[in-house]
Amino acid sequence: MTVDLISVDDIEAAARAIDGAVVRTTVLPAAWAPGLHLKPESLQPVGSFKLRGATNAVSRLTPEQRARGVVTHSSGNHGLALAYAARAFGAPCVVVIPETAPEIKIAAVRDIGAEIIMVAPSQRAERARRLASERGLTLIPPYDHRDIIAGQGTVGLEILADCPDVEVVLVPVGGGGLASGVATAIKARKPDVKVFGVEPDLAADAHESLVRGTMVSWDVADLIRTSADGLRVPLSELTFAHLHARLDGIITVTEAQITAATSLLVRRSRLVVEPSGAVASAAFLFRRDQMPQGRTVAVISGGNVDPAVLAAAAASA
Repeated sequence: MTVDLISVDDIEAAARAIDGAVVRTTVLPAAWAPGLHLKPESLQPVGSFKLRGATNAVSRLTPEQRARGVVTHSSGNHGLALAYAARAFGAPCVVVIPETAPEIKIAAVRDIGAEIIMVAPSQRAERARRLASERGLTLIPPYDHRDIIAGQGTVGLEILADCPDVEVVLVPVGGGGLASGVATAIKARKPDVKVFGVEPDLAADAHESLVRGTMVSWDVADLIRTSADGLRVPLSELTFAHLHARLDGIITVTEAQITAATSLLVRRSRLVVEPSGAVASAAFLFRRDQMPQGRTVAVISGGNVDPAVLAAAAASA
């Protein structure tokens, strides 16, 4: 099956669509780790990069679609971002959330005013599709959507603007939307820059997929073992096609390395980081033998973390 990939033109159009609605996060040097720079998407109003894709997707709906409302399935960050974007456009929003999602993320979605429906992790996508059909809502999935990928790709454009001499970019991989968009932007503008996805050992379905050259799906029971709850989702055919064509590879990290990276980011860079957001930095800190040397930017994808988890990570040093 041939998949139509997004282009850098789609990402530049998304950048215009979201201008003023999202924070243009600044790339920061990590003085405690020479050669490492951080793209802290945890500083977005909803605490993650997801606001970029959600805002782009809602901006492209017709007035009639916005009036009927939108629906998605999410462990928290995309649901929160879509609820935020929908509210800005005056659109009702329904979020189907897996029962394994952290309470802090559920509460944040509720506070924005979205309708929440809790389900078993394996039922999330099907329930969202059924609600879209029954209520006439527009389904905007977390990553399996061209407008979402284009919105997330604006992270890549900003990295190149702030660090024109960047040599390596590290991006967390869950469903693959962020990595798909960032790799598209980087490779279109500076093809010599190496772009690597990063995921937990315990949820390494994307790594296995790229090694085999075909999409591999892991059971939900396997994916939920990792502390990086935002990465407990499989690829889609759309995101796999982008990653297969545009990533230089995927690096995996252990749970202990994720915790250690989270601790360092909190203590040394004074950033609030969730485990999913720490995996890219963990690759730089603990897996440098698996990547080229050079000026590196690691994307911190989010900071919506349970205070107890954050405290435990910070105390683990």
